[in-house]
Amino acid sequence: MGAMYAAVLFIGITNATSVQPVISIERFVSYRERAAGMYSALPFAFSLVTVEFPYILVQSLVYGTIFYSLGSFEWTAVKFLWFLFFMYFTLLYFTFYGMMTTAITPNHMVAPIIAAPFYTLWNLFCGFMIPRKLIPVWWRWYYWANPVSWTLYGLLTSQFGDLDQPLLLADGIRTTTVVAFLEEHFGFR
Repeated sequence: MGAMYAAVLFIGITNATSVQPVISIERFVSYRERAAGMYSALPFAFSLVTVEFPYILVQSLVYGTIFYSLGSFEWTAVKFLWFLFFMYFTLLYFTFYGMMTTAITPNHMVAPIIAAPFYTLWNLFCGFMIPRKLIPVWWRWYYWANPVSWTLYGLLTSQFGDLDQPLLLADGIRTTTVVAFLEEHFGFR
């Protein structure tokens, strides 16, 4: 579970951070070509977004296959495809978030400063370090608005949501099933 959590945040933040200098450079290309009257800003923005889809598909296939095999998950077609589905859309929203922060800031040096507090909030309120049940009631709305919490929910339930195997709890004495642990500790059904 912790490996999934770390993998989602690591590769996601890496994607968001690595796209920022590229978008910053492309902004100057857009200014030049708009000034020359070649096209408006909307087709340029759509092209920047569209070009990410196949790149992220290849990235999620390569990264997902390597991580899935190293994580010793159950090799069934359904579980593997669910894993790839969640990884693909996770990489998409992190990449698009990096693009957005660059678009709303003057340059790519300011964009990480704006993005970092949101990474912290996404990390804190994703429900892994502090499970949803332990988050104060007045902050639970942020858990539901957090895209990382939905990713972890999807990944954990798709991979472990049907496992009835016994799990030794942290106290070293009691055991429970994986399904019961997910529901009791994280609130995942």
